[in-house]
Amino acid sequence: MNILHFLNTFFSDGANWHGQNGIPHRLLEHLQYSAIALAIAAAIGLPIGLFSGHTGRGGYALSAFATGARALPSFGLLVLMTVWLGELGTTPAMIPLVALAVAPILVTTHEAIRSVDPAPVDAARGMGMTSLSVLFQVEVPVALPLILGGLRSAAIQVVSTATIAAYISLGGFGRYIIDGLASHTYADVVGGAVLVAGLALATIGLFWAIGRLVVSPGVRRGC
Repeated sequence: MNILHFLNTFFSDGANWHGQNGIPHRLLEHLQYSAIALAIAAAIGLPIGLFSGHTGRGGYALSAFATGARALPSFGLLVLMTVWLGELGTTPAMIPLVALAVAPILVTTHEAIRSVDPAPVDAARGMGMTSLSVLFQVEVPVALPLILGGLRSAAIQVVSTATIAAYISLGGFGRYIIDGLASHTYADVVGGAVLVAGLALATIGLFWAIGRLVVSPGVRRGC
């Protein structure tokens, strides 16, 4: 039996489109986990990355942190947090997802600010602009495409990895994969994997659209 047969079996099954185990409901769960993890990671990574990039401090420490964070096995961290916290719930699932997303946001934001041409920055300071004004009115607008790139990378990783939440009895598209493997229902496994891949591609499209809306045309042409 080939993949196309499994996909046809999965998506033609009316039971997969209704109720608690339906695709719309699982999509909302998956989006909820991903959005919460990305929001927490952005709240941590963006301010630190902006500050370190603007001041030029902490670059080595950020690189070391990012290397360590990327080396963490998400599934292993999920199991560890579940055992440590002694509960099956959203909190143990959020910790590995946030740890996964913080690194690209933090490092990319730092490098984006550091890569801004110093000429307009020096001109802004010469005009008497405050440090915060220089950061948010000069550096951030120029660095925005790269900053969004870091957020996009983090979002794709989170969306793809949020499937592990199903291992500790949460929902999302990972539910199809975990339950399908347990019951040898491989149509569910293939369908769940395709849904996750499709959501990752949709995430790329979403950030492309955001970039078109918020990045200045002049900055886009210079990228």
